[in-house]
Amino acid sequence: MRIGAYAIAPRLVLAPMAGITDKPFRQLCKRLGAGLAVSEMTISNPKLWHTQKSLHRMDHMGEPAPISVQIAGTEPAQLADAARHNVAQGAQIIDINMGCPAKKVCNAWAGSALMRDEALVARILEAVVQAVDVPVTLKIRTGWNADNRNGLQIARIAEDSGIAALAVHGRTRDQQYTGAAEYGSIARIKSALRIPVMANGDIDSPQKAAYVLQATGADALLIGRAAQGRPWIFREIAHYLSTGELLPAPGLEEVREILLGHLHALHDFYGEHQGVRIARKHLGWYAKDRPENAAFRAVVNRAETADAQVRLTSDYFDALIAGIPLGAPAAHEAATT
Repeated sequence: MRIGAYAIAPRLVLAPMAGITDKPFRQLCKRLGAGLAVSEMTISNPKLWHTQKSLHRMDHMGEPAPISVQIAGTEPAQLADAARHNVAQGAQIIDINMGCPAKKVCNAWAGSALMRDEALVARILEAVVQAVDVPVTLKIRTGWNADNRNGLQIARIAEDSGIAALAVHGRTRDQQYTGAAEYGSIARIKSALRIPVMANGDIDSPQKAAYVLQATGADALLIGRAAQGRPWIFREIAHYLSTGELLPAPGLEEVREILLGHLHALHDFYGEHQGVRIARKHLGWYAKDRPENAAFRAVVNRAETADAQVRLTSDYFDALIAGIPLGAPAAHEAATT
């Protein structure tokens, strides 16, 4: 699949997720097989561009190309300015968010709420496409609710506006992340367009990825929640799609090294205080479904320093590798020293 001048290979994309797809996670997923990783959304309001949060979100130094940055907002001119600003900061692809179902986003008429106003959608897309010389992509849902599935109409507006590729999450905004993804709706959108279409929703295994590609005819897949704590899912899917064979799950030793590398990257990127706190959610995802994970999380979440967080994580995986039960009292002592 191509987005403008960029070949996306493998055709697997880390979906943008607020508070999750920061630079350390994007770099990790790219290293483990993602063909593209989209940034968490950046706000279009210029008053917020110089906050610490925004500066982190606009930091792409050392990130492998192509660099895709998602923008969110409601005003065409403001979104056009945001696109220009992010291109100046290194973005090579601009992605527009019309898929986020979060209430705080939709209450401001951004994200998937924009799908309720097709005329405004057209003005936004045309303004952003005309503002920058890089490809512009769009993320949508199948509609606002069950009675307003206008994803196809929005998709046609996108193509007519010069959007280079379209990502479709197979749910309405009202569904949030509940129910089953509507692959039939994605297939109808794909069959009506000439531009590349990427399918999103419930893709959590190599077999499911192959099924979704067949069911939708999509050019690529977006993977979001399934990559949390499992960034190697991209190489697993890529291998299966190219060979028909399943890769063995990574061993505990490899998971340990991936996770420790992720922790160090978070501490380096955000600084110790913030990095330790941001890492906690990732630790919970990596430990999910592993032996004594609740005891581990209860202890490691009390760690206040980077050294303690790394040491407790290393000790936990060393114990799993050796088959030794986690010693909660000893771990608690380590967290407080």
